[in-house]
Amino acid sequence: MMRYIITAIFLLFASAVYSLQNQGIIRGRVTDRNSNEPLPGVYIIYGKHLGTTSDENGLFQINTTSGKISVTFQFIGYEPVTKDIVIRPNDTTALDIAMEMKIREIDQIVVSADKIEKRVSELSVSMDIIKTSFLSENHITDAQEIINRTPGIEVMDGQASVRGGSGFSYGAGSRVLALIDGLPMLSADAGNIKWQYMPMENLAQIEIIKGASSVLYGSSALNGIINFRTADATNIPITQFFTEAGIYDNPKNKKWIWWDTPRIFSTTSFSHLQKFGKTDFGIGGNLFIDEGYRRLNGEKLARINLKIKHFSDKIKGLNYGLSVNSGYNTKKDFVLWEDAENGALKQSPATANEYHGTFLTIDPFISFKKSGRFQHDLKMRLQSTLNRLPESEQNNSDAVSLYAEYQLWYRLLDILDLTAGLSENYSKVNSNFFGDHSGFNIAGFTQFEIRPIKRLKAVAGLRVENYSLDGINDKLVPIVRAGLNWQAAEFTFLRASFGQGYRFPSIAEKFASTTIGSIRIIPNPGILPESGWSTEAGIKQGILFGNISGQADLSIFLLQNSNMIEYMFGLYAEGLGFRATNVEQSRVYGLETELLLSRSFGKFQTVLTGGYTFTYPVEFNSRTNQNTDVYLKYRRKHSGILSLDTRWKRLNLGVSLYIKSKILNIDDVFITTGILPGFDDYWAGHNTGYGMLDANFGFKINEKYTLSLAVKNLTNTEYMGRPGDIQPQRNFSLRFSGKI
Repeated sequence: MMRYIITAIFLLFASAVYSLQNQGIIRGRVTDRNSNEPLPGVYIIYGKHLGTTSDENGLFQINTTSGKISVTFQFIGYEPVTKDIVIRPNDTTALDIAMEMKIREIDQIVVSADKIEKRVSELSVSMDIIKTSFLSENHITDAQEIINRTPGIEVMDGQASVRGGSGFSYGAGSRVLALIDGLPMLSADAGNIKWQYMPMENLAQIEIIKGASSVLYGSSALNGIINFRTADATNIPITQFFTEAGIYDNPKNKKWIWWDTPRIFSTTSFSHLQKFGKTDFGIGGNLFIDEGYRRLNGEKLARINLKIKHFSDKIKGLNYGLSVNSGYNTKKDFVLWEDAENGALKQSPATANEYHGTFLTIDPFISFKKSGRFQHDLKMRLQSTLNRLPESEQNNSDAVSLYAEYQLWYRLLDILDLTAGLSENYSKVNSNFFGDHSGFNIAGFTQFEIRPIKRLKAVAGLRVENYSLDGINDKLVPIVRAGLNWQAAEFTFLRASFGQGYRFPSIAEKFASTTIGSIRIIPNPGILPESGWSTEAGIKQGILFGNISGQADLSIFLLQNSNMIEYMFGLYAEGLGFRATNVEQSRVYGLETELLLSRSFGKFQTVLTGGYTFTYPVEFNSRTNQNTDVYLKYRRKHSGILSLDTRWKRLNLGVSLYIKSKILNIDDVFITTGILPGFDDYWAGHNTGYGMLDANFGFKINEKYTLSLAVKNLTNTEYMGRPGDIQPQRNFSLRFSGKI
């Protein structure tokens, strides 16, 4: 026995000696070609699951076996570089790399606009892209918050408005469609976005289309879409995590302080991405606890997500997998304040109902792509939401939906592409609040892209959709879209687009019947679908001048909507209360400009981003086709964002300025009745618009760990969302994060 052990030890030792004798070393430095400054954090990949990064001085070292290897250098904002190296045993090879800056922003790949991969510069519609680095640097864990920080978009009490296309409809329905990996994520009952369950811990990027997108995405994409794209595994396994603790400061109005002990919040998050042979694996989770800066408005949230994608060994181009996203949420929504003078941060106990929510999606998918000539995609989503209100069981509801979509992309000719597909969505709602209902939606869509000359692209699409509720069919809805993109110069892209949109009313808007405090909700089964269109013209200009890189974008737009749904307060047959009603015929004129610039000053890396949106949102008379000059409710004329981020060695500093003008119009009921005590005087004195400043500071402890501080609402600005909804005062959060 001892002889076998000695033999095994000897063989292991001999193998180790042989391996050492056959190893070689690659050493070098990565720099910017123009400035010759070192580039820290460059990804250096040299084999399957093998890689490293350059240090703060741009230096790197690779220990590998002798022979021929391929080394790839990747860094955001620079052209990738690949070198083939022959390694000799016991030898050191010097390899210095100078990387060329490129205009990364206009070369980014997106999928949301045309449901296929494209460069953002090639699109005929406006699109914003949010990178995950912005989330971590600014301590953002709430999907609503990051969308609110995007030019031209505002989320008011959970409801998103793109370029003034939506107002506020008391939590029911959405004119902006939220998606995860291209699949819709609206609840089957209220038709609202479940922001709290978005997988923020495991995202690649967020893509936002501004304008009607119903041709490709159907109902609820009336004014745009927000697509949360989850991340895929790379050659290098990546584990990321953070833990964060924060505290609310006192509000500017000291009369509103109701607490005796500090109000705190905390978050813990993790994600892991790794390849196992031909299989990509990803998992992420988040825990969030918020005591709330308002009385009776605390929240606890837990979510976890999983993604598995397998690439077939036998059939090239075939991949399939499964994604799962689930969460549990318990909270008390803030509905009505006690009074404006002393109790604006105190919820009326009559409306403080505890809520328990459970959410689950299961998404199987399969894709087959061959030779860049065609691609088949089949996706499904089984979604379940359970809403429980222990103190108000008459408002409980269960909703389940099954969405399926088949899509074909085919290159018919070198100058002509076809995208076509079929989709269905079956939903079932069992509710004390809405009643029991079932719905079925089926649609077909097709889109052509033609490239008649080298720099010109044109798209045209058609969708036909039918919706039935409780076995009763609605009319067949046909809608169209068209767009042009012309590359006028190397970094200059002109675009123009037109698109129709529509939205079927949600179950809640038709059938919700309840009383919350002094607010009564009255059902309206006969409410009609919304419809509309949007058009825009724009220019995207890439910027590359010395060490300055970036882009500028300018667009002018017009939106028109009919039969818009609003909750109107009045005396109905059922009594006095709010009821969803087709009342608003709207037009929104506007322009929007955005800017992104990055610049290297020695070891300083500085990025400046900004955006300004002007809208003129008014009602119009459908008979005369003339504007009435009556402002639409819950809209603003002006909004602007300006952010500056600077890095120096291990330090990072960022500041962001947000400016918004006053809300132009609201429901008269909040001023003429006592629903919100003291609101009429408060509104007269405080609806003046506001400016707010955020700041963040980070210190990179080493290549793996970072400590950062964020101060939100540094100016301690007092501002409001929808009536009676005072937004958070100044708050501080400290975060320890890692990437291993």
